Amino acid sequence: MKILVVDDDEIALAVALKVLRSDGHNVLLADNGEMAIELLRRNNIQLVISDWNMPNMNGIELCQYLRTNTSLGYIYFIMVTSRTGKEDMLAGLTAGADDFISKPFEPAELLVRIRNAERILAAQPISVTLFCLAKLAEEKDLDTKFHLERMRAYSKILAIQLMFNASLRAQVPPNFADLIYETSPLHDMGKVSIPDSILLKPGSLNDSEWAVMKQHAEKGAIQLNDALTLYPNAEFLRITRDIAWCHHERWDGSGYPRGLKGEEIPLCARIVALADVYDAISAKRPYKLAMSHDVARGIILEGKGKHFDPVIVDAFLVIEAQFLQIKTSFEEN
Repeated sequence: MKILVVDDDEIALAVALKVLRSDGHNVLLADNGEMAIELLRRNNIQLVISDWNMPNMNGIELCQYLRTNTSLGYIYFIMVTSRTGKEDMLAGLTAGADDFISKPFEPAELLVRIRNAERILAAQPISVTLFCLAKLAEEKDLDTKFHLERMRAYSKILAIQLMFNASLRAQVPPNFADLIYETSPLHDMGKVSIPDSILLKPGSLNDSEWAVMKQHAEKGAIQLNDALTLYPNAEFLRITRDIAWCHHERWDGSGYPRGLKGEEIPLCARIVALADVYDAISAKRPYKLAMSHDVARGIILEGKGKHFDPVIVDAFLVIEAQFLQIKTSFEEN
């Protein structure tokens, strides 16, 4: 791989260069964030290993730059830090870091992290395909621009926050937040089966039309379940199906299509339900203006224990500033 190491410590750069080159990698070095960005623009870099504490632009800011500049493609990001606190870890994950390594690092540990990065990067074509399918499904709908981008970002930071809940962490795979990020854009893929006369109707739907529209959750699940039958060990397909099937279910059992209640609803779908509603309220649509974060927050609070899982609402309240940051970063002109 072509790897960029960013650190203002010359000794740390020299050690990383020796370890990575001995493992056969093409290594570039930068001693500050601005230099790193210039190298990223001019080179096809697949992985960045960056120190957290640097002058002018720190590792968090560099990671945020990569995640908001999608023209660079997906670049795996390993944060090197002596910080081990929960809040620091959450800040790094929210910024978009894929992995952490303690400073000073052991060469053997660094190479293990690199192997993990290679495995995950090898799966990127699947991620790209999933998102392209989601965008194709979205083309039929008069939805707002960047809906999928915002929604998957909201869903991921909620999943990360929930991983600090010990009882929930035991229920999900270690890469749960990444799986949510990759699969949540397909939540409405069943809409490709809804007639355009209903899906694209400019006015309100009547009762019979609304009954047809609600079928998109079931239709999406059927489409994905066919694939899951062929590939039963594909965890991402199971999560995608559960999200498409259940993201309109409600905690109190008043949702659709099956009227599931409480923890009968898969956790992934409970997460996406809140993210989807937040975006529906706070983003501009062809038929309405965007509402404020405070309005969206109030509606979510009102739905606690009714529409939404109370634990997920509590997680939202902890990270609501990050929701607002994501909303702002994808703001439409």
